[in-house]
Amino acid sequence: MLNDLLISVHWYLILLVLGLVFYPLTSLIFSSFIDKGYSFAKTIGMIILSYLMLTTGILHVLPFSLISLVIILFVVLMIFLLFHKKLRLFDKTLFKKTFLWIVVEELCFVLVFAFWAYVRSFMPDINGLEKFMDYGFVNSILRSTYFPPRDMWFTPYPINYYYFGHFVTAVLTKLSDISSNYTYNLMIATLAGLTFSSCFSIAVNLYNQTVSQKNFLRFVIVGILTAAIVTFAGNLHTLYTFFKPYENEHPVPLWQLAFSPQTFPNNYWYPNATRFIYHTIHEFPIYSWTVSDLHGHVTDIPFVLLTIAFLYSLLLSSDSYQGDKRKQKRAPPSFAKIYYLLKKELPIPLIHLMLISLLVAIMYMTNAWDGLIYLLLAIFLLAYFEWGAIGRGTSSLITKLFALVLELVIPVVILGVGFIIFSLPFSLFFKPFVSGIGILCAPSFLTNMGHLGPFLFEANHCQQSPFWQLIILYGFFYVFVIFLIASLSFLKKLEKSDIFVLLLIGMATFLIIIPEVLYVKDIYPDHYRANTMFKLVFQSFIMLSLVSGYSISRVSLILKEHKQKIAYPVFFVVALFLLTTVFIYPYFSITSYYGNLTDYKGLNGTAYLQTRYPSDAQAIAWLNKNISGQPVILEAQGDSYTDFARVSANTGLPTVLGWTVHEWLWRGTYDVPAPRIDEVKEMYESPDLDLTRSLLSKYHVQYVFVGTLERQKYTVDESKFATLGKIVFQSGATRIYQLES
Repeated sequence: MLNDLLISVHWYLILLVLGLVFYPLTSLIFSSFIDKGYSFAKTIGMIILSYLMLTTGILHVLPFSLISLVIILFVVLMIFLLFHKKLRLFDKTLFKKTFLWIVVEELCFVLVFAFWAYVRSFMPDINGLEKFMDYGFVNSILRSTYFPPRDMWFTPYPINYYYFGHFVTAVLTKLSDISSNYTYNLMIATLAGLTFSSCFSIAVNLYNQTVSQKNFLRFVIVGILTAAIVTFAGNLHTLYTFFKPYENEHPVPLWQLAFSPQTFPNNYWYPNATRFIYHTIHEFPIYSWTVSDLHGHVTDIPFVLLTIAFLYSLLLSSDSYQGDKRKQKRAPPSFAKIYYLLKKELPIPLIHLMLISLLVAIMYMTNAWDGLIYLLLAIFLLAYFEWGAIGRGTSSLITKLFALVLELVIPVVILGVGFIIFSLPFSLFFKPFVSGIGILCAPSFLTNMGHLGPFLFEANHCQQSPFWQLIILYGFFYVFVIFLIASLSFLKKLEKSDIFVLLLIGMATFLIIIPEVLYVKDIYPDHYRANTMFKLVFQSFIMLSLVSGYSISRVSLILKEHKQKIAYPVFFVVALFLLTTVFIYPYFSITSYYGNLTDYKGLNGTAYLQTRYPSDAQAIAWLNKNISGQPVILEAQGDSYTDFARVSANTGLPTVLGWTVHEWLWRGTYDVPAPRIDEVKEMYESPDLDLTRSLLSKYHVQYVFVGTLERQKYTVDESKFATLGKIVFQSGATRIYQLES
């Protein structure tokens, strides 16, 4: 336990230094926030450091190493010192104003980080669900000298998936010099801590717009409540704990089940809250922390919250933008005329548009859907700015809309061009595997047509969600939405925070509706809208959770101010009931997955290998210690979500073929990985030495792993490997052969 504590403190100190280094830049970006956005300093630091490392690595300017990362940090520091007046590096007044906020927000991060690191220590295994894939990506990146990183399951190709979140994990691993079997779990805890502290900052800055008297304790309470809803709340599915359980994957309405509070919690199974609608996925953060897959939708949460916060800060500063535009009478007659013309005409400064483009690109590289979602949210915000400018003196709605479209053309083009440029380090080596946009419940004349451009009309594709299931999943949020909208009707004028929250409500609702209308086509025949719903409503949950926290504080204030003696206690009781319902979910998920927190195992995510495959574990450790770079290693191929591909996942060494279905998805067709299944079998089983040598040469195999799963799956002919090379490791029945070049 002491070793885990020391490693965790070491990791935390790296994050703390990173946050302090980038706080001056953060305070400039979030100058309109009362806390100057301190909670986002670590996230901004992670983005800038990782993006610069990725870019310089792709250009072969800097190799991926600790020295390179230090060089990048040093250059950034020099730039900050050069612009120290603009960044207010030595401003004591700013420090005094924000010191208390820094302490509170850092404490929020530390407590949640420590709590989840502690929880993970009771089940730290990097095994099950998507963990082999995520861990393999991190390890492959760590072994890279330059980029793009190699796909450890499909040599010699690069990763064809959204890996920037894994890249950030690898950067922090390299920077901290801690082994990845620890940093995997520490990164999960870090993401939870960043989510909580980021939501805290967003909440207090939303709340700040609604009150004239600044009570610090109330700010803290509002911030913690909102952050807790986003980070730890479930949904109303926990109501099923009071009813006789239904058969898994066959949910029924509550009114069709027997009410049974005396046997609470009635064998409640926590994953059902994320698989409630037939053949779909609708996860949320606390489920993600629980199962701890370091997947794109999870690693992107801090980037998403940073983007939401930045868009809100733009709204807070919108008056100053408009004031600057009014002061500019004409563009100067110089070579900079175009720049000044843009500066005059754009709804927000050009530098801010470019920053949005960068954030959208980062989200796209981490979890593609999120980039598109928040690009759309940014456009909606720009539309709001322009609508206010063109609305005066224009009577026709059609004329207004036409003028709005014209005004948005230039900023949207700038956003698009910026996104393309910033995402180039990723997109140059990425081939999208989406094959079309399917329309749900298309009429027969369209299904007979089959497709029209990118739109697909597939027969028997008519899955739509019953309304009662949507109520279970999102009813918690929309109760607060209804209360908020009703309360806002008392006001003569909306605050900017109200406007921003209404924008989030509209966007989140739109995302919930989309999977009921269309889906993005992938390789899964029965679960054809699962990924579409998953990626969209995960963001809806985050947005609506922020909305709910805001609604509780905002509605309470409005009802008090307008002396609603009946409505206020009703709202209080309803809010208390709803919060209790969603906050019991972590109890079920944590105690179920982590065994009631009774068996401490530590933070070493690969320790389980010593028990499950002791000889293989020693061989994997030998590979990690003795083999540098990324020579190809042959191991048994197997199905997704099994222990096959364990060697490549745990070392980052590329193999001929790992999890086939994953490669099928990433390569767009089963025909690409399928031939390798038999070829791997031939390499292990064929008595034909020439054939074996030819296949090994085809994939540039340098090492052959013969362990527990290889012996289980194949009738291994080891004699030929002894002929073609030599044994470099042996423990029990596990052997590693190094082939002669």
